[in-house]
Amino acid sequence: MRGKQAVIATDQGEIVLALLPEVAPNHVGYFIDQARQGAYDGTTFHRVIKYGIIQGGDPLSKDPARRAQYGTGGLGVLRAEISAEKHTRGAVSAALQPGKPDSGGAQFFICLADQPVLDGQYTVFARVVEGLEVAQKISEAPADADGRTVDRIAITRVTIRDTPPPEPEPFADTGVGELAEYQAVLQTSLGDIAIRFLPDRAPNHVRNFLRLAQAGVYDGMAFHRVVAGFVAQTGALTSRGAPLTARQQRLVRTLEPEFNDTKHARGIVSMARGAEPASANTSFFICFGPAASLDGKYTVFGEMVSGFDVLEKIEKIPVQGETPTTPIQLVTVRVERHGR
Repeated sequence: MRGKQAVIATDQGEIVLALLPEVAPNHVGYFIDQARQGAYDGTTFHRVIKYGIIQGGDPLSKDPARRAQYGTGGLGVLRAEISAEKHTRGAVSAALQPGKPDSGGAQFFICLADQPVLDGQYTVFARVVEGLEVAQKISEAPADADGRTVDRIAITRVTIRDTPPPEPEPFADTGVGELAEYQAVLQTSLGDIAIRFLPDRAPNHVRNFLRLAQAGVYDGMAFHRVVAGFVAQTGALTSRGAPLTARQQRLVRTLEPEFNDTKHARGIVSMARGAEPASANTSFFICFGPAASLDGKYTVFGEMVSGFDVLEKIEKIPVQGETPTTPIQLVTVRVERHGR
């Protein structure tokens, strides 16, 4: 059973689970057996807590006439297999009959937020590796006072497959010369800003930015900090309108600094960080003018080539403290290649 994934096809999209037989072999074995028999086909996600959990797999949910009984079927089969696995975002656990710890079966639930109160009480047997955004969308479905979904959200099929080999990480092996052929266009609510990269000075920061931009991590963010005469900052995950997908989240990591002798001047693009030098991840800033206090302490990785009129508009935006009173959206970051 090792190295297996389950692909849950729903009418909202696919959710892919990595199965964990090393911590819950009986639950994984039962889930695989049920899936291969087609037991989940035509069932529904019958219970939701918005941004909390979604629950499905009840064989009774195949029959719309038995809606009042949804949540009671397919249980009482498995003894608990409690492990050190936590009910963090993306955890998949076995549903139980109330007050009966050894009553797992076909039903399962997916955590969309950390649920530490469930640790040690329910059996985690899988984790979402793709499609967490689909699960979140399902959690937004209208529900009645008991949490039962008003409309049917069908599980059309559950397929078991071997875990595919990992995809090569984008730009990991791209050389400095080739990296220099790329540029990025920041599409903002005030207009476009184009930047070219400086991979000869900060190659890993350039690779990181290109990966994040290409994966859509920056889409739907905002310029959350504007200090006239100093910097405009964006790229903070807290400013993003929607949570990252599992694939996007895997691309977010902290970076070792690549400080260089490029001066912070108007149009320079540099990576934001916390107090620790090796704490940069997604947030970056564009300088409004010379900022000698940042030189050698923050990693410069690019510079503007167009859009200075947009930068001027950003600098003039009214702020409360350092926060724009009128939101400046970073709609998307488009990666382009030139030089060929």
